[in-house]
Amino acid sequence: MKKIGISPSRRLFLRQALGAAPAAVVAGSGAIGLQAAAAADAGKTYTPRYFTGDEWTLLNALVDRLIPPDDVGPGAVEAGVPEFIDRQMDTPYGHGALWYMHGPFDESASDLFGYQLSLSPRDLYRNALPGLADAVRKQYNKAYHDLDAAQKDEVLHQLEQGKFAIGRVPAGAFFGQLLQNTREGYFCDPVHGGNKAMAAWKMIGFPGARGDYLDWVEQYGRNYPLGPVSLG
Repeated sequence: MKKIGISPSRRLFLRQALGAAPAAVVAGSGAIGLQAAAAADAGKTYTPRYFTGDEWTLLNALVDRLIPPDDVGPGAVEAGVPEFIDRQMDTPYGHGALWYMHGPFDESASDLFGYQLSLSPRDLYRNALPGLADAVRKQYNKAYHDLDAAQKDEVLHQLEQGKFAIGRVPAGAFFGQLLQNTREGYFCDPVHGGNKAMAAWKMIGFPGARGDYLDWVEQYGRNYPLGPVSLG
């Protein structure tokens, strides 16, 4: 895959999120075009099915700081990440049907055994978002979306380090869940609500669901002649 000028923070995020694709897709319109296409798609009215109005506002503000827009590609909001997360809450995954949800639950063993809370993903968000909103107001006397960029990032860092008390849900567990779902929504197939206009795929050079991609797997550094394809 050809190197592109990704900012250090976004480069680190993408490196952690997935391996680099070997063939580069010809995006055609460049980074500004990717942002415009994703923003136009994301701009279509979407009414959350699970999240309340206040939860929805906070969720949008959080993912916007996890992946902000830049000169490389769209941010999480433009890519439709909030819509992806909202849709997931009404799936078997959101209800915890894909997880072992029986006790005992030992949070101290999460590093070894993974998720150790009794909350399904939808219950985790339902508890964590109001708790976070209250904690932010107590500390800053403002809602999270009204904070400046530095303050928003400070809150995220405190969450990541488990130093922000948000009630029933451990801060670190919520941050990990939010970050994982943000990445999933940013790079998912657009049929799931995220990755609007396949902008994230175009940005990293991923052909999507094309059946003829096997011929290009080992052709490093060459431009893939066709754009990505969604399952939809």
